[in-house]
Amino acid sequence: MTSETSAQLAASTSPSAALGRRLVIVVRADPVICGHSGEARNLAEVALQRGFTEVRIVTWPLERLQESGLPLKPLDAVLPYSEGILVERPAPVGDYRVPDGRYVAGMTGRLIELFSDGVPTVAMSLYLSPHTTAVVEAARAAAATGVPAQITTIAEAVGSDITNVVRTCIAEGNYGAAVHLLTTYLANDLCTAVSEYTRELMVSEATALDEFIGTDFARLLRDRVQISYPAIDTAAFLGLDRAETERVLERRGLTEQGYILFLSRLAAAKGVDDLIAGFAQSQANSGARLVICGNGPAAADLHALAAASPAADRIVFFDDVGDAEKVHLMAGCAAYALPSKPRPEFVETFGIALVEKMLAGGGPVITTVTGGIGEAVGDTAIIVPPGDPEAVAAALDQAVSMSPQERRAWAERARDYALQFARENVFDQLMARLPHR
Repeated sequence: MTSETSAQLAASTSPSAALGRRLVIVVRADPVICGHSGEARNLAEVALQRGFTEVRIVTWPLERLQESGLPLKPLDAVLPYSEGILVERPAPVGDYRVPDGRYVAGMTGRLIELFSDGVPTVAMSLYLSPHTTAVVEAARAAAATGVPAQITTIAEAVGSDITNVVRTCIAEGNYGAAVHLLTTYLANDLCTAVSEYTRELMVSEATALDEFIGTDFARLLRDRVQISYPAIDTAAFLGLDRAETERVLERRGLTEQGYILFLSRLAAAKGVDDLIAGFAQSQANSGARLVICGNGPAAADLHALAAASPAADRIVFFDDVGDAEKVHLMAGCAAYALPSKPRPEFVETFGIALVEKMLAGGGPVITTVTGGIGEAVGDTAIIVPPGDPEAVAAALDQAVSMSPQERRAWAERARDYALQFARENVFDQLMARLPHR
């Protein structure tokens, strides 16, 4: 894990830094198991290629992530960032007399320092709450210092920003937090959403808020929000070393095309319960294994569900899969299944893991068109209804029974579709939309 020493910080904030351009990304970064932590890494890597002389990811201290209950990758399995990408984890501000907000205060304080040193800066926040709040407050405070500042801000909304804050607040009649989130979002120079579904979800919930308190958020969002699909390192999934794939599978006790793969966060909305039930009903379970990779709040329940399944001896869990290994697990599977389903607390707003699988090759993707998944997979996946184990079973049997020629055709079509999400394309389009100052 890349981190900065005091000496590195001192060097990188010296007057010479003002000669270039800086990109700051505020996000729940690695080791959090989340597609957007990988997206931040990808945007940072392209920024170096495109001439940014300083790239920073500002995120949370490791101890806070470990306390939070967020699903985390093993620290020794996280790939290093390229030289020139500095990861900062600001310490909390205040002691026990400040019961909450200490970490956000530390993050905001560090951003103020970066924004007020004269370096032209693009600041991008992924997740509105609380990252965008920290960026907007830091930009306001930096401007108030009177020091000339050149700051351009980008806020990227994901679905959980809406389901977890706006929708919940409206349902409970606590509209103040929803107003704060949306006004903070709209205070940015560029407002983006990770899919058309996310944009429409925001407009829909904003319409309910407008009707409740007489605001005009829905119109403002329609006018301002642009779609920017997640940036994916397509090159990392192409041209894989088959010998390394074989070594990875052998270490895990797997054989190529001999397993169904799920690799994502273990949460109720991911549909792993339906996958376990569907696998048990399928003919595929007689010759293939179900490999469930990841961690998350539903892990204990899913382990118990699998243990009680008639196919229990064919189901295995791995909670220690790193970035380098996952590519080969995807490439070697007979099918990759993520039967996501809408839940009050979460709806899949894109499906980064699905696109990664489509790039890696292997058997077909089996999924639903919940939320923004349809935008991620197009017409290149086997689609099942959400919450339907019998349909999952039929899809698994279809995937496992494919001829090598059929499997290859599905893989090539999926890969061709997924290439549009290459991080270079996404980054260049994003930068082209920034206002000129």
